[in-house]
Amino acid sequence: MAPTMHEWDADTNLFAHSVIGYAIERLQLPKDTRWGAQPADELAAVLAPTISADGVGALEALRVFRDTLMPACRPMDSPMNLAYVPTAPSIAATMFDLVVSASSIFGGAWEAGAGAIAAENQAIRWLADLAGFPATAGGVFVSGGSAANLSALVAARHAHEQRHGRPARWAIAATDEVHASVRAAARVMDVDVVGVPTDEFGRLTGAALEQALRDHDGDGVFAVVATGGTTNAGAIDELDAIADVCAARDLWLHVDGAYGLAALCSDIARHQFRGIERADSFGVDPHKWLFAPYDCAALVYRDPAPAAAAHAQHGSYLDHVDRGEWNPSDYAYHLSRRARGLPLWFSLATYGTAAYTEAVDASIRTTRALADDIAARPRFELLLRPELSVLLFTVDGWTREQYLAWSRERARAGVALVVPTSWRGAPCLRLCLVDPRTRLADVTALLDDLAGTSW
Repeated sequence: MAPTMHEWDADTNLFAHSVIGYAIERLQLPKDTRWGAQPADELAAVLAPTISADGVGALEALRVFRDTLMPACRPMDSPMNLAYVPTAPSIAATMFDLVVSASSIFGGAWEAGAGAIAAENQAIRWLADLAGFPATAGGVFVSGGSAANLSALVAARHAHEQRHGRPARWAIAATDEVHASVRAAARVMDVDVVGVPTDEFGRLTGAALEQALRDHDGDGVFAVVATGGTTNAGAIDELDAIADVCAARDLWLHVDGAYGLAALCSDIARHQFRGIERADSFGVDPHKWLFAPYDCAALVYRDPAPAAAAHAQHGSYLDHVDRGEWNPSDYAYHLSRRARGLPLWFSLATYGTAAYTEAVDASIRTTRALADDIAARPRFELLLRPELSVLLFTVDGWTREQYLAWSRERARAGVALVVPTSWRGAPCLRLCLVDPRTRLADVTALLDDLAGTSW
């Protein structure tokens, strides 16, 4: 009789070692690997036999994934993935993610996962210290920036209602450059967004925020969402001045730093976040620029008590939960959660925080060198000096369609992933560097290719 799903035999042993072998092979990521989406009908044909009454066996299922399904994806950790906000998980973090999965830890309550939660909290403490938060600060790892922003805003609204009561209509203040997930959170919460114009660098300023709130009369506004490194341009909002406005009006200040707040550990860029220590909450995604695997975002509260008041779930089946201990499920909208912060903790423990500083600084140095290269090239225009590791630039005379055509061709060839965006309504190209393995020479060769392309 064949073994069941939960029995271990010789075949299972072979399969388990094959999985580890695949992980090791994948992490070496050969430079000539070609990735990209394949037609749905072709993938369906390969997948058709896999789910059946008897299955196809572990080794065959692994072969299908390795040979067909994985190549039909576009992994985010290639050094020449320069689009969106890519990722570059450390070897230690990725391998330890296997350990986390194998350990079957419920990371929601201290009683079930004390050891894992203690380690996660140590990583949260490192982030809180980088931001200058007090010793009483605390937080939780959630799935991504969307979950962090939504959870922080739910806590902010609850806290504001406790102090001031419920208005006719709730609202938050944010700019057009804020991440799309903030407006998505507003829709989920059924709250309005008071739009605030940005300055010429794409930043929210204290003066613009104050004027927008006056124009709105401030009615029902309970929170301001600032950004510590916008996704589109890498701009850092005027955090200190924004905090002044929030303090004067008793508004919660949440800083979405999903991408950029990783640079709090940078010797080069840390000073640009002056005022972050005055925020009520912030989010940063280790799966972006802090070298953790998907999915991992840290949500940190200056005072965790209002978050627990807003989020803690209660029911007869939860009566036994010890509320005197740190229960991560109390600090976001979730209940069930994996201990997704452990890979970051393990990587920090493995390599040390100085390695993180050097890795982030390496990306910033490469970005600045590229900015100089772009600014010096004929027919190229650098639109903004980079504050972090995002570059926006144009090629004279190119249309959006030409940018898209060049981008798609290079992606299909496996050269690089670069996608166009818009700045002030006009099309341009955008590069985002988060991988310390991204070599200046490889990206300047990409610029040479751009310069030599004619239409």
